[in-house]
Amino acid sequence: MLLNYIWVGFLLAGFIVALVRVIGYYYRDFFADALGIIFDRADLEVFSAIVNSTFDMAETSVKIAIYLIGVMTLWLGIMKIGERGGAINALSRVVSPFFRKIFPELPANHPAIGSMLMNFCANMLGLDNAATPLGLKAMKDLQQVNTKKDTASNSMIMFIVLNTSGLTIIPISIMAIRAASGAKDPTDVFVPLLLATYFATVAGLIAVAIVQKINLFNRVVLAYLGGITAIIALVIWYLTSIEQPRVEVISRFAGNFILFMFIITFIWLGIRKKINIYESFIDGAKEGFEVAIKIIPYLVAMLFAIGVFRASGAMDFIIGGLDKFFGLFGINTDFIPALPVAFMKPLSGSGARGLMVEAMQTYGADSFVGRLASTFQGTTETTFYTLAVYFGAVNIKKVRHAVSCGLIADLAGVIAAIFIAYLFFH
Repeated sequence: MLLNYIWVGFLLAGFIVALVRVIGYYYRDFFADALGIIFDRADLEVFSAIVNSTFDMAETSVKIAIYLIGVMTLWLGIMKIGERGGAINALSRVVSPFFRKIFPELPANHPAIGSMLMNFCANMLGLDNAATPLGLKAMKDLQQVNTKKDTASNSMIMFIVLNTSGLTIIPISIMAIRAASGAKDPTDVFVPLLLATYFATVAGLIAVAIVQKINLFNRVVLAYLGGITAIIALVIWYLTSIEQPRVEVISRFAGNFILFMFIITFIWLGIRKKINIYESFIDGAKEGFEVAIKIIPYLVAMLFAIGVFRASGAMDFIIGGLDKFFGLFGINTDFIPALPVAFMKPLSGSGARGLMVEAMQTYGADSFVGRLASTFQGTTETTFYTLAVYFGAVNIKKVRHAVSCGLIADLAGVIAAIFIAYLFFH
């Protein structure tokens, strides 16, 4: 229902803004003299621009969809090899001690711990199809030990917030769409995205821990968080100490090297487990084709509505207002055109995806705005959608501090993405 309001809102707002522009043109002398607002010939022709945008966006949707089919088919085939080879189980063993400490109210070896670990690991590997069923199973397991069946438990909230912080190691769809949009190196956002989403996850963890009075200074927790944070701090320190051209070169090399190492590791795990690697790839590739086909209608719908919204001048009005606001404080405002993606992501994944594509089409896939929009898209999850689906699955009506902590994680991710994008791409 929320997506319905967003979609209709784009179209109605575009129509209203366009109508105001046409009226303004016919009364341009009055507006110029009384308010100092200038209307010109472009305002009269705004509806022509809107109609042309619908055809342009339809063409863009088809081009992206065709490329997306191939890339999604390839990567989900590779992911299926990793899944059957035991990549998720391996990650589960690595993070299990940490998760036992941040879910203190759960009994030792409770089934929910395994389900949550599997869900997080599937999300990290970009296995969305596997992550959602595992997440719903985790919620049902957590509901078994929940003393108030209509109220979210502490463990549920921690699980949801960490889930919505969107920690992803391999952002398949983002790289695929960047490639389809003409990016010279679709993986150049890989490292910035990983860094930004880590900050979002840590912020969400800290927010929930403060509310639930969880001790984050435990030796195990400090070992995990301190170790990862130290590595990331060293990476950022090193990148800030070298020249910008070298940062981009290192980012491209690191992203491609790490991604290919995942492929080799998945194949090695498959060989070790003696699975049929080729058949596993084919099974995953079939799922990739189905996923890509399912995305197409949503992509066309959102690009159509967003195209109308931008062609009407409504997007420029919002961006211009934000640009002036931040400009008053002397802040560099090159990040402003990418902000609509950040605003949309907690509400709608497909809506944010459409805005990301539109930003790359308008400014270029390899522009600062195009890269930042891609980073925003992968930094956080669709918070409100996830809350609705996961809590709805177990009939939770009172969500307590889940929304506020989830939005804190989103905000931290957005701020981190901006600073990191300036470091890598500006």
